[in-house]
Amino acid sequence: MLSQFPTDPLKTHYRHELLQAGLDRIDQGFTVIDGSLRIVAWNNAFLRLLDFPEDMAFVGATYESFMRYNAQRGEYGPGDVEELIAQRVRQARSFIPHYSERVRPNGQILAVRDEPLPHNGFVTLYTDITASRQFEQQIQQQNAELESHVAQRTIELKFTNKRLVVADDDNQRITTALRRSEENLRLITDTVPALIGYFDHQEIYGYVNKGYSEWFGLSKEDMLGRSIREVVGEEVYGEIALYLQQALQGQRVSYEYAMRRPGGRVVYARSELVPELDGDGLVAGCFVLSVNITDLKNAQSELVHAQKMEAMGQLTGGLAHDFNNLLTVVIGNLVTLHDRHPNDPDIAEFLAPALKASRRGAALIKRLLAFARKQPLAPQSVNIAYLVADTMILLKRTLQADITVSAASIHEPLYAMTDAQQLENALLNLALNARDAMPQGGELAIEATRRHLSLAQAADFDVAPGYYVALRVSDTGAGMDAATQARAFEPFFTTKQFGLGSGLGLSMVYGFAKQSGGGLRIQSELGEGCAVTLVLPCVDDGLEAEALTGTLQRSGRQGRDYPLVLLVEDDPDVRRIIRLQLVGLGYPVIEADHAADALLLLANVPTVGILVSDLVMPGGMDGRTLCQAASLSAPHVKTLLISGYESAPDGAPGPALLEKPFSSADLQQALDGLGV
Repeated sequence: MLSQFPTDPLKTHYRHELLQAGLDRIDQGFTVIDGSLRIVAWNNAFLRLLDFPEDMAFVGATYESFMRYNAQRGEYGPGDVEELIAQRVRQARSFIPHYSERVRPNGQILAVRDEPLPHNGFVTLYTDITASRQFEQQIQQQNAELESHVAQRTIELKFTNKRLVVADDDNQRITTALRRSEENLRLITDTVPALIGYFDHQEIYGYVNKGYSEWFGLSKEDMLGRSIREVVGEEVYGEIALYLQQALQGQRVSYEYAMRRPGGRVVYARSELVPELDGDGLVAGCFVLSVNITDLKNAQSELVHAQKMEAMGQLTGGLAHDFNNLLTVVIGNLVTLHDRHPNDPDIAEFLAPALKASRRGAALIKRLLAFARKQPLAPQSVNIAYLVADTMILLKRTLQADITVSAASIHEPLYAMTDAQQLENALLNLALNARDAMPQGGELAIEATRRHLSLAQAADFDVAPGYYVALRVSDTGAGMDAATQARAFEPFFTTKQFGLGSGLGLSMVYGFAKQSGGGLRIQSELGEGCAVTLVLPCVDDGLEAEALTGTLQRSGRQGRDYPLVLLVEDDPDVRRIIRLQLVGLGYPVIEADHAADALLLLANVPTVGILVSDLVMPGGMDGRTLCQAASLSAPHVKTLLISGYESAPDGAPGPALLEKPFSSADLQQALDGLGV
């Protein structure tokens, strides 16, 4: 292995030369592009396949320079050169898996496959597939020629045998030659990386290669003489019957079909049927050429799912912003009314359910924000053993007696960098989902382990490779089919009866996992129960985690002075409620409805001590930009952002942020945290 070479400069140079020599002997073109879209490695096949001058390739050469060279020599066809270049650079910056086939002006066909690296950048493979694209026609022609050759040779041998009386050793030699010819034909078709077959006009298989028989889990001998319906089954036959009829009527047809294997896994193939005509011009049968496209279908499905989840996250985040503003007004007015009439039972009779419903609405918005990854988190060192033990106590008191709850023993210190309260909520959501899947009782188990995820394992969770704490919640319930699993993380999607669930449980856990730098995976089959695994970044111990969380929390206000507060909020109803809260806490308040007025007030009222601003505002300047401008013009002013939409990234510098809707106590605590 290369890592066994000594690390002195001479040996390192030798190792690099050896590695480059190996890469240069690969027929496929190869490049490594870093996160800034500059080339860091390549081989000779890359330059040869794409006709690039050798002096173009050097460490640090830009990806754009190769795109420009191609565009200027017409590789990408007609169009504006700069737009052709920009389009490819934008695609490269997305750092997502990509596959394309490009026909060069000289007729050469190149398959280009991009695979992203863990920290941006990507590896690209260039393969000349010109010959393989002609494969179908060639293999059919070869089969026909070989069959014709064998038939002709057989006729010649029979004719020769009739005319000549030869010795037994000559007859043996002829038989051996014929058998060798047949074996060569069989070897060619069995080693071709495709599924090749032939069926007659009655849909009976007359020939299949090794790949074709293995696709259906049979031997070649078992397939010959059997009908297509019998081999593929009723479900698949129903999909392809129309194409078979068209082909047997003389049409050349292409189609795709899906097939479920015995274990439940769905595989996909693309097939082409080529009719064979007899001497009278009638269809005698059809040649079949099929290709396994399962990996391509799965990659397309994963991309569509990721794009859908991202779009839904943006939608729910935007809705949460508007609803939090509404709830701020509703809850603020209800609390004020309660404070003014604390002892009036008639008013309390109406206020209590209204406040309860409003706060339930606020909790619902928090769950939406968790899915959209906008929920503010407080990451810290979390001892997973303690958290699981506390959760077990709560579950045993909550779940019905016919559900057995167990937790695997944790034999090593496990610490995760996460928000303890949100993680506990996530485990409870998973446990309650498991309970609902076991209406007749069953077993629920929680397991926590420290796992190292390889590149392939990390891809299942959409995280970078490394060490993680894995929390697995499994049940013996009804399980899920593939269609349900595909939609399980969508907000408001539920299989429960109307009124028995909001459909936000798994979506909240999914959003929490992604926002925490982790991931979520479901493993389930109908009737076989379900297991949901949540992975979170692992830290070595609690002390290391505390060092990562940042500065110490400050509590209590210093002194008894109440500085002047400048409140900036574009919604007048929300502004009124927050002003009443500030005044009720003892703070004098002046107001502005947008950033421009706020900057004028800061310039003309030097006694302002605190700036409280909404994060999202019209007019081109949001709250975060306003706070940055205030820190330059009035550095003595403390700043606090309020928002019902998003939070600053965990650990990011900048103003503190208070989430809407909030109570007077929440507001007081946030102001105390400013140290004023």
